Amino acid sequence: MLPEGIEALLPKDAARLEKMRRELLDLFQTWGYQYVIPPMVEFRDTLLTGTGGELALQTFNLTDQISGKALGIRADMTPQVARMASHHIHIGKAPTRVCYLGSVLQARGAKIEKSRSPIQVGVELYGSQHVKSDVEIIRLMLETLAVAGLQEVHLDLGHVAIFRDLAKNAGLGVEQEAELFEILQRKATDELEELLTAYQLDTAWHNAFYQLLNLNGDVSVLEEAKSSLAVGGVGVINAIEELQHVAELLQSIYPALPLYFDLGELRCYQYQTGIVFAAFVPGFGSEVARGGRYDNLTGELDGQPLPATGFSADIKVLSRLSTLSDEQADDVILAPDVNDVSLHDVVRQLRASGKTVIQELPGDQQQPEHSSTITKVNGQWQVNQ
Repeated sequence: MLPEGIEALLPKDAARLEKMRRELLDLFQTWGYQYVIPPMVEFRDTLLTGTGGELALQTFNLTDQISGKALGIRADMTPQVARMASHHIHIGKAPTRVCYLGSVLQARGAKIEKSRSPIQVGVELYGSQHVKSDVEIIRLMLETLAVAGLQEVHLDLGHVAIFRDLAKNAGLGVEQEAELFEILQRKATDELEELLTAYQLDTAWHNAFYQLLNLNGDVSVLEEAKSSLAVGGVGVINAIEELQHVAELLQSIYPALPLYFDLGELRCYQYQTGIVFAAFVPGFGSEVARGGRYDNLTGELDGQPLPATGFSADIKVLSRLSTLSDEQADDVILAPDVNDVSLHDVVRQLRASGKTVIQELPGDQQQPEHSSTITKVNGQWQVNQ
């Protein structure tokens, strides 16, 4: 009886997700990330500033009965956290690290999951442009997947500046860039050739954009990309070298981690500015976590650009895909329905030590499931198996 894409979690699933939630927030804290809680609802204009049209289509809209202004229910917490960091948290020149975890609501939902109510978890690092900050975020994403018990993770990397600089140096207008972007996302080779011909670009540009569809594979494709995309200029070469640096750092830490590079991958292109990445696991047709660099978003929010990189995931997906075996439920101790002060003291002490104690109620037709009972022996209440 729920709307499409809206789910309820029953006790077993809810308990597994809550355990993972606590472990992830503890993990982020050990890396120095401060926990923040953005509001569920904001003024629509503020909520969507700098995010492009894709997020606007995912946002549920309503009217504030007090101000009469248009409100939006958050569909992605990243822009909210960016504004919180730039307005209230980031002070001075030291990098700022924040994390978040909460429900979002999406008008359309993900293509694979069909869920419109993800529980988004993520981390963001502000104030550093160095490639090692991107590597830190990728490492923390991998640690997150390890906590979730996801195995055989494959990492997919790209760099949106490669396409952006190619389009700029080829002289494409905003509408032309958008058309080309859409075709590259669908990897429609025939349409790409027709469009480039219509743009009357030189053969060198034809070859460069066509190569974006083919430049994918292991780290060796990056050297090939330097020659294939040289027409794009210094910015393109610098972006490729950034990817090479990231690959070198990751391989030194995770020598067995499969790295895959796709230079035509443009996730969240509207506000990403640099390296983008996503994690995949076998048997699931979409990424389980994704992120990237977005150095311009805070500038559009308040006019003060702040370098930023981060990742996010849906903890409901992580919980469902987890290969960790469900732990046995905590021992449940059953206390009798007896109004005895000394019994109440024993029950209180057990609960204070973390034990689960259920007290019988008058008229119970069936005892709750339990592993131990509290009984009176020689005038003393004690736990017995």
